[in-house]
Amino acid sequence: MKLEIIATRVSDAVLAERGGADRIELVTGMLEGGLTPGPGLIEETVKAVSIPVNVMVRPHSLSFVYDKLDLQAMRADIRMIRRSGAAGVVLGPLTPEGTVDEEALKLLLSEAEGLDVTFHRAFDAVRDQLAALEILTRHPAVNRILTSGGQPSALQGMARLRQLVQASAGSGKTILAGSGLTLDALESFLKETGVGEVHFGSAVREGGHSLRPPVPERIAAVKKVLAAASLWID
Repeated sequence: MKLEIIATRVSDAVLAERGGADRIELVTGMLEGGLTPGPGLIEETVKAVSIPVNVMVRPHSLSFVYDKLDLQAMRADIRMIRRSGAAGVVLGPLTPEGTVDEEALKLLLSEAEGLDVTFHRAFDAVRDQLAALEILTRHPAVNRILTSGGQPSALQGMARLRQLVQASAGSGKTILAGSGLTLDALESFLKETGVGEVHFGSAVREGGHSLRPPVPERIAAVKKVLAAASLWID
């Protein structure tokens, strides 16, 4: 059972690692749903922690639909992220019709060879998640899908998350559940969905605020639940 923590500053990542996080998702623009951080932040975060750092590749918050110029910028960002020594990238291009933009995805993946790849919560904006999963299974370079099951909170999307876990079995894709998860509800959530990885933001931060620092003790408490769950999750 793996725990991914959102970081918006180098110190966030350091605190997350101290609490026992397995991986960092590094972003800026949290109030806009997460945007690509600058090279200085990426480089210093990678140097500051020993756990994997996956970096958001999202040039704007207007939508998940990207034009030719957006994609050029995203490819340049991926090249920069690779040079930084980061472990992976987090991305998610869609078509105006609400499907995975497979051509854009291929273009971005061509720059991401050897990197860990997460398809982010653009997945929650697709018209048909099971059809989108089928498309993503055609791309082995995509390692996981971050999703709340198409709902504002993963706690509301448990039934769909369970479906996605079952549908992705044997595909090489891990379902990473995120958005709205809480420590109190985590054990029952894991039993209901069967997910193998979870993604935490505000619930492990000071005051439950997405822009405040993570609290290592809260992260450690989440890890304790995950460790117990690993004994009974399929």
